[in-house]
Amino acid sequence: MTTSDGPAIRVRGLTKSFGELPVLRGVDLDVARGSIVALLGSNGAGKTTLVRILSTLLRQDAGTATVHGFDVATQPGDVRESISLTGQFAAVDEVLTGRENLVLVARLRHVPDPGAVADELLDRFSLTDAGSRRAATYSGGMRRRLDIAMSLIGGPPVIFLDEPTTGLDPQARAEVWQTVQALADGGTTVLLTTQYLDEAEHLADRIAILHEGTIISEGTLAELKQLLPPATVEYVEKQPSLEDVFLALVGGTRPTRDDHADRARAAAEETR
Repeated sequence: MTTSDGPAIRVRGLTKSFGELPVLRGVDLDVARGSIVALLGSNGAGKTTLVRILSTLLRQDAGTATVHGFDVATQPGDVRESISLTGQFAAVDEVLTGRENLVLVARLRHVPDPGAVADELLDRFSLTDAGSRRAATYSGGMRRRLDIAMSLIGGPPVIFLDEPTTGLDPQARAEVWQTVQALADGGTTVLLTTQYLDEAEHLADRIAILHEGTIISEGTLAELKQLLPPATVEYVEKQPSLEDVFLALVGGTRPTRDDHADRARAAAEETR
């Protein structure tokens, strides 16, 4: 049995090489329960390799890692029952409807009353109206929301999101951000890998920067900003960004309060 004490994820001295190529060179990381930790890094930094080890899809060369109190090397079955993994591409069956995708996963996981579970998740992720449509007709953001909904079946306490907004447009990214924030608000622990700095800034309670196989810095956004010299103060009138204009015109919303979208919408209406 696991315990609620200690972090949801604990990594100590984790190493992994592929042939002569070292990918992880001694990673240390803690993820508190019910928090969102963003793992930042460029391509080849080792983000996906770390997630694959934590999700028991790959075995480390050295070091230890526990997820929900279970050792990934010696208790892989318990780890798998405690996690869900969502990769870079939505793993939905496009032939099935959204509801059928959810019912199928619920049956595979032997969850009681799969239909009720599917209906609750469709409602939770604002997909009820699209539930009877084939997933092939879904937008990128809808597919990603369905993919995350599927990963929640069975109530895993820890979720790994490996670059979940890759290839999505700004509006779809905002939808996914809102979904991820709602997961953490409900007590789910989220480890998010991303290359998007604004994604980490909006979502993460803490940020870990992985570079050349090691965590070179870790902390809150405010703590990381303190690593730089104090900024000089200058008056600059901030104009709406392209993302602000795009979301205003298509009727999207940002996951945080921002008055620029309102300003951009007003400006657009004046030009009509």
